[in-house]
Amino acid sequence: MEEFLRINDKDNVVIALKELKKGTSIHLEGQNLELKSDIPRGHKIALADMEEGSDILKYGFPIGHTKTAVQAGDWVHTHNTKTNLDGVQDYHYEPKFVDNPYSLEERTFKGFRRKDGNVGIRNELWIVPTVGCVNGIAEQIIKIFQSEVGDIAPFDNIQVLNHNYGCSQLGDDHVNTRTILGNAVKHPNAGGVLVLGLGCENNSVNEFRESLGDFDEERIKFLTSQDVSNEMEEGVKLLHEIYQSAKDDHREEVPLSELKIGLKCGGSDGFSGITANPLLGRLSDYLAAQNGTTVLTEVPEMFGAETLLMERAQNKEVFHKTVELINDFKQYFIEHKQPIYENPSPGNKDGGITTLEDKSLGCTQKAGTSIVTDVLKYGERLTTKGLNLLSSPGNDLVASTALGAAGCQMVLFTTGRGTPFGSFVPTMKISTNSQLYENKKHWIDFNAGGLVEGQPAEELLENFIEYIIQVANGEWLNHEKNNFREIAIFKSGVTL
Repeated sequence: MEEFLRINDKDNVVIALKELKKGTSIHLEGQNLELKSDIPRGHKIALADMEEGSDILKYGFPIGHTKTAVQAGDWVHTHNTKTNLDGVQDYHYEPKFVDNPYSLEERTFKGFRRKDGNVGIRNELWIVPTVGCVNGIAEQIIKIFQSEVGDIAPFDNIQVLNHNYGCSQLGDDHVNTRTILGNAVKHPNAGGVLVLGLGCENNSVNEFRESLGDFDEERIKFLTSQDVSNEMEEGVKLLHEIYQSAKDDHREEVPLSELKIGLKCGGSDGFSGITANPLLGRLSDYLAAQNGTTVLTEVPEMFGAETLLMERAQNKEVFHKTVELINDFKQYFIEHKQPIYENPSPGNKDGGITTLEDKSLGCTQKAGTSIVTDVLKYGERLTTKGLNLLSSPGNDLVASTALGAAGCQMVLFTTGRGTPFGSFVPTMKISTNSQLYENKKHWIDFNAGGLVEGQPAEELLENFIEYIIQVANGEWLNHEKNNFREIAIFKSGVTL
């Protein structure tokens, strides 16, 4: 492995690919640099002397400016770097499109075709509480049902989508809870759903049912606990009815165009924008060429790189929706009296991420180079093929839940630090470096670290596509094997 990497010819920093000691000499284009301090793996080294206020270039773009004078060979990080960003901005539509490097292929996966035409990659039985008060009841119903049926096939899994909301919420919070839960109820990965309420919550079962619109009444059942004498007995009875409706469910060949995949990152490091995120970008472009769908979210982690997405908006309408996406989220920070640009977490900084621009320029590489075809508000469902943007915060669970609620059957989650969690849809962890993969094989599903170890990018992409198809065909990810499945709903307002 090389000792360092210069990502773009314009960059005035390089990335240490392994820990480098003070006094080490590195050689680039005839230049010899002696390191002025120890450089952690994934962190940045100055290639030239820079005066105070000089732009620091990474990925060919500024990621901030120097707070003090910096010498060639210095460690460049939070101690001597400050963001360039501030406030809500005005933007102008200046489209720049590139040709998709991939072509349409006749590839398929085996999924579950639902009555409404959508395709699931899992066949699960869910209980969706309308309010957190009945989480315990739901768990008991499942225990009784499983004891009666034994083998739950044709279902792959049975679970409660536990959450703490559904009552004492006002305004957008109430709407968000009802919308996210409603989208989950109609998700194609669910072969059957019992909607379970208490009876006195503001997210009432009757209003919730009305909000769903059309649905498969054989597969989606409703129960209000306060309306019956024995809610567990009634709940088990309804699960048996759903079970009978699903007994003939089977997988069938469907084209890759039916895949809807969420793109997410968390616990980043200095390799995220070099290995795993570019891998997802290539996958996103490949899937767009198959008439499939990908979704990029985490709006705060677009700040500083948003113009790279705006110039790929397919028309002015999508451009203006992208501007609204960005500025509305900035206004959310302002209204809560929080700094807009202090985003990278302690773990991100330890891994080599210095500023929000640094994080964002790496984060947005998950979107590849394809045209942005649509922009969704939080809670909206996918209607357009190709690359979509979705409004959601960067929080791992909230954003992954939002991707599932938008209709993604799977979330691809890149990480340089590692995380065990999983959302209510399959959540594949892709490591940015091989050390993490080797240390946490019970967390990490796929390793992108080979990209800095000599593995050709297109070879890794082909392996990645094959693995995604295996998962779509039913192979479980680590979080599914560990039974780590959670949902989290965005909350921003008052709780009574």
